[in-house]
Amino acid sequence: MRAKLRGLIGTRAFYAMVLAVVLPIIVQNAISNFVNLLDNLMVGRIGTEQMSGVAIANQLIFVFNLAVFGAISGAGIFTAQFYGSGNAEGVRETCRYKLLICALLSAIAILLFAACGPRLIGLYLTDETDPVRTRQTLEYALQYLHVMLVGLIPFALTQCYAGTLRETGETAMPMYAGVAAVGVNLLFNYLLIFGHLGFPAMGVRGAAYATVLSRFVELAIIMIYTHRNHERHPFARGLYRTMRIPKALALDITRKGMPLLINEFLWSLGMATLNQIYSLRGLDVVAATNISGTVYNLFSVAFLSMGSAAAIIVGQALGADDVERAKDHGWKLMAFSVAMSVCLGAALLLLSRPIPLLYNTTASVHALASNLLRVSACIMPLSAITNCSYFILRSGGKTGITFLFDSAFVWAVNITLAFCLAHFTGMGILGIYACVNLTELIKCLIGIALIHKGIWINNIVAGE
Repeated sequence: MRAKLRGLIGTRAFYAMVLAVVLPIIVQNAISNFVNLLDNLMVGRIGTEQMSGVAIANQLIFVFNLAVFGAISGAGIFTAQFYGSGNAEGVRETCRYKLLICALLSAIAILLFAACGPRLIGLYLTDETDPVRTRQTLEYALQYLHVMLVGLIPFALTQCYAGTLRETGETAMPMYAGVAAVGVNLLFNYLLIFGHLGFPAMGVRGAAYATVLSRFVELAIIMIYTHRNHERHPFARGLYRTMRIPKALALDITRKGMPLLINEFLWSLGMATLNQIYSLRGLDVVAATNISGTVYNLFSVAFLSMGSAAAIIVGQALGADDVERAKDHGWKLMAFSVAMSVCLGAALLLLSRPIPLLYNTTASVHALASNLLRVSACIMPLSAITNCSYFILRSGGKTGITFLFDSAFVWAVNITLAFCLAHFTGMGILGIYACVNLTELIKCLIGIALIHKGIWINNIVAGE
């Protein structure tokens, strides 16, 4: 047993390599989530209805964001392995694939949200006890959503470039671009939400304009850098000379990547559905879950970023046909991720009461948000295991298994349980939330078993 535990601890060189990959990702995600928290606080200072409206609109945008992530993840598996095998042309072709699929997804999302926005937002407004408050929340959500549609395209393109850079070992520049973007976002939130320095006070519209502007800034920085550094990033040379991709490769990426696209879409839709089920317990629940979710996202960036690092590190080892290194690194990365989540979960537990008090909302929302955060803090180590398991399985191209492990589990277990508890019992929101989150233990055991079995070990670019 001691020998097995020692096998989960890496050398100084190992952790130096991991930190070189993961720290820029953590910094970028941490800053982004910290600014999201500040955005949330700023909108929350206006009123509960404004905060709830923005939260509901962001639920819809979250589905699009995760669909983009899933769409580029399939090609990203090939990118990491092509890079590991030294195939620059393969990297270029996978980047083209990402650009095409993201353009298609952006067009579909804009049309869908523009046409069906009120109906989709209305799914979260089930509290009939206060129709005035419900109508106001709907109006604020639509104000925010209509402006945010402009930012979908730059967001998708940024993910194409940033993902390719990370998969080829360049994690610093996406971080710098992200830092610049959140700085712009924070500044213009301050100016446009409240109307400082002569700018108009635009409320939730101001928050949306600031976010859209920051996304264009981030895209500009990352594109200019990439195309000015052809020697370091040869995939950028001639990237737009043609958008044709070898048919065999396109079919291979689609076959491997479609389960990931469907998985991320269904998973994000599942999270949105869970929040819709939670909202059956009233508008206070919408506000509390928004607060707790925003705060939790900030504290979870370390172990979530470790998943991205695992996909890169393990994927490159598989592409180089170094199976033993891939297995060894996979287990050590998981252990490291769990250790970080224990520390951050403890910190979240300690801060679960004071942080919600920063919001200008009711005492009942404060109390509920604090209790939801305590549940999330206790579950965090289990979430670290399942997150790392997902990315290790994905690194070998086993996308069918990741589909079953991730989104299928959410719909079959989490949503079914939440639906039954919400509709057929009198259980309060805290009990429902805790029961749903405890199912993470089942998923955790499945993930460990799949990683131990080694079915994920696969070099998918050996014949390219």
